[in-house]
Amino acid sequence: MLDIKWIRDNPKVLVEALKKRSWSSDDAQSTVDDLIARDEARREHLTELQTRQERRNAASKEIGNAMRSGDAALAEKLKAEVGEIKAFIQDGEARERELDKALNDALAELPNVPLDDVPVGKNEDDNVVKRIVGKVPTRPNWVKEHFEIGEALGMMDFERAAKLSGSRFTVLKGGLARMERALGQFMLDLHTTEHGYEEIQPPLMVKDEALFGTGQLPKFEEDLFFAPRGDGRLGLIPTAEVPLTNLVREEITPHEKLPLRYTALTPCFRSEAGSAGRDTRGMLRQHQFYKVELVSITDQDSSLAEHERMTECAEEVLKRLGLPFRTMTLCTGDMGFGARKTYDIEVWLPGQNAYREISSCSVCGDFQARRMDARYKDKGGKGNRFVHTLNGSGTAVGRALIAVIENYQNEDGSVTIPEALRPYMGGLEKIESK
Repeated sequence: MLDIKWIRDNPKVLVEALKKRSWSSDDAQSTVDDLIARDEARREHLTELQTRQERRNAASKEIGNAMRSGDAALAEKLKAEVGEIKAFIQDGEARERELDKALNDALAELPNVPLDDVPVGKNEDDNVVKRIVGKVPTRPNWVKEHFEIGEALGMMDFERAAKLSGSRFTVLKGGLARMERALGQFMLDLHTTEHGYEEIQPPLMVKDEALFGTGQLPKFEEDLFFAPRGDGRLGLIPTAEVPLTNLVREEITPHEKLPLRYTALTPCFRSEAGSAGRDTRGMLRQHQFYKVELVSITDQDSSLAEHERMTECAEEVLKRLGLPFRTMTLCTGDMGFGARKTYDIEVWLPGQNAYREISSCSVCGDFQARRMDARYKDKGGKGNRFVHTLNGSGTAVGRALIAVIENYQNEDGSVTIPEALRPYMGGLEKIESK
């Protein structure tokens, strides 16, 4: 959430930021004007409330003076005035809550402001290559996509998954099921033992407040799954970013404890409502999938350096697995709602003859922290500031499985196991049909 004081002081900057995010000039200007008008009405109301409260206090003292001087008429007149003021204040406090909610609801719909070095563009075609790692091999004519390989091995079953749960689910068996588990464990071990992240096992269902804190609500409600609970509901996490980032909500973290670095391997649940018709074959876009998430909580001076570090941690997973990839700087029109800057890591999939996203690493500044009221004690204990939050996939386990299957496939239909995974596979070197 953006700071309304910053918006008042920088309305033109926000208008230009929204235009960079593909808002029309008219929509951007009218939205900013509306926010400022809402804030002005709220501030005027608060000023009036304060004035009335001051008059009530003064009139109360005047009643005492009138009583002591024996002026009963004046005392009664002042009591009547105080009664009217009390009624106004009572109604005014309810109005204050209404104005606060209306302003906060409007602020909650605003995306974050991109950093100045983010390339301006409309969609993924305008993203910029940051670096390319690994050479894309010549594609032989026998190369297949992951679902063709998995089905031929008898270890990837979409038909039975559809009987159980419908479309966009998969049943993995045997060696491929074990490899998916191995990938998750490998990533966790790498991030905890070498990269300094603390492993967390968070809840998989969270309150609306947690989803609001990281920006999934209210904007992306249709992409979530919910389970009823009493008179309310709990949301199934679309990513472990939600519970991990909310670990610091409504808290003040001592500066010396920053940065906090968390990682978790969890299932994730997404309805993919906004992706109808995309990637309907195979495992690339599922309602349920596993992902290793990385979350960092920093002070305001360290977040940009932490963003580079986090991206390198995610890249190291692909380097250890020997998978070619490229890292892209997302343009303003393709960047996520809560991000100030995002790097997407795209792994090479020979079956598709294309790079596809396997990780997205974003720095959010204090955007999420304002929604969560998450702060840190400034150096020297001179005050409290909002923390800066970062999140990234380290990486998507299902997509890593796809990448390994396609990049390590053999002409006979078997799949060679990358050396980094063999300790997690009991020394097995190859997956092949029985």
